[in-house]
Amino acid sequence: MSRPIVAVVGRPNVGKSTLFNKIAGERISIVQDKPGVTRDRIYADVDWLGNNFTMVDTGGMDPDTENVIIKQILNQAEMAIETADVIIFVVDVKQGVTDADEKVANILRKTKKPIVLAVNKVDNMRTENLDVYEFYSLAIGDPIPVSAGQMLGLGELLDAVVSYFPKDSDLSEKDDRIKVAIIGKPNVGKSSLINKILGENRLIVSDIPGTTRDAIDTDINFNGTDFTFIDTAGMRRKSKIKDDIERFSIIRAVSAVERCDVAILVLDANEGVTEQDSKIAGIAHERGKGVLIAVNKWDSIEKDNKTMSKFERDIDTELAYMSYAPKIFISAKTGQRINKMAELIKTVYENNALRINTGVLNDVLIEAMAVQQPPSDRGRQLRIYYVTQASVKPPTFVLFVNDRQLVHFSYRRYIENKLREAFGFVGTPIHFVVRERKDR
Repeated sequence: MSRPIVAVVGRPNVGKSTLFNKIAGERISIVQDKPGVTRDRIYADVDWLGNNFTMVDTGGMDPDTENVIIKQILNQAEMAIETADVIIFVVDVKQGVTDADEKVANILRKTKKPIVLAVNKVDNMRTENLDVYEFYSLAIGDPIPVSAGQMLGLGELLDAVVSYFPKDSDLSEKDDRIKVAIIGKPNVGKSSLINKILGENRLIVSDIPGTTRDAIDTDINFNGTDFTFIDTAGMRRKSKIKDDIERFSIIRAVSAVERCDVAILVLDANEGVTEQDSKIAGIAHERGKGVLIAVNKWDSIEKDNKTMSKFERDIDTELAYMSYAPKIFISAKTGQRINKMAELIKTVYENNALRINTGVLNDVLIEAMAVQQPPSDRGRQLRIYYVTQASVKPPTFVLFVNDRQLVHFSYRRYIENKLREAFGFVGTPIHFVVRERKDR
């Protein structure tokens, strides 16, 4: 089951980003940085009392603006916020209820989504608590006083948020289609790729970055296998987001990765691998999704017999944490190698769900430790008693050891490489959990 999506919304200057950063970056949440992965802080994975969810920061909604671009936000807001499972609506106790708050509230009510009303900047719960009652007029629900700056009331706020999460997933209708999210920067050819697979122009294609605002599901029988392709809005650097509509697009993109089985990272052959490509790839990597790297517009590159291998080396350098991902060089325009993608996607999907017998796993572990002994520190040597697989999607292994502090990152990577040599795991990250024997 994918993580619920929680969107933080409101008009400008009510403290949305401060609230987001406090929950995402300080003691309230558990956010792990994976080696080699950097990203813009537009979303964050949060754990509150065992409830995991993805929180998304959004741009300010200003219904009274005369700016044409910002006005478009109101047209996109209902569609974008619809992606969220729960919405945190942030208002400002210092300014009271404004016309803009009421207009945003009207937009949110139409979504039929659970809404938690956070009255921010209540720095003194005694003197300002009475001012909170004014916000009952928004007819959103019980206002919760918080101070993002002083981290007051955040526990009660998060309790209210997670109370709306589904307790049991409904598995009555099982969809056997492989869900594939197409991710990447704007204008790399994501929609064109799906159109070529479909054999028709079902999705809008334009040279203007950001044409695709929504995440669109398309069911396709591709070379005899049923897939659901999810086209996502292009993501670009935070510094290049000139209008807040693209922030809403990122909600869609993160949500698409959450519910996909395999993510196809589309790169532009003309631009090479950029820092933003690494950030986008990190979304799928962190969530343990199967990944396939498709280098598009390969037809437009002048090539010799070393061009492809050089590009592969560049990918391995820039996306070093994702060396497991297979690469394919395609042209959505001409259809070059498009038909080969179906088998690659299936391979990645199967590896992401691969389960290995415990006995076979430990045979590989014993051989690996015989070739390279576990590290030691201050005379104390690491002992790995055994390994077992705890789960799939992604393959997750539990190492039982004498002292988890002795499990250096380099040796864990060595064990990972040995597992990949033995079992493949093409296209999927591998996760490890380290436990001491005394751990229950």
